[in-house]
Amino acid sequence: MTRLLRPLSQTAAASVLVLGLAACSGLDTTAERTLSGGAIGAGVGAVGTVITGGCIACGAAVGGVVGAGTGYLYDQVKKGNL
Repeated sequence: MTRLLRPLSQTAAASVLVLGLAACSGLDTTAERTLSGGAIGAGVGAVGTVITGGCIACGAAVGGVVGAGTGYLYDQVKKGNL
């Protein structure tokens, strides 16, 4: 992939994620926090692997799982369940 197209494809992927999140309405707080945590984690994981030169999809997947778990735990703490 050329140097010009790589940032454009990453921007397009980020835009799809943002628009996908905007379409999720009517969720309860647990689902919202889990989903947003996963999305943030995936973004951070992808950016981290771009910086370090690793597998972008792998970093996004791991970041998404960790972020979703963190979002769920945050929700449970806020509700007083933990």
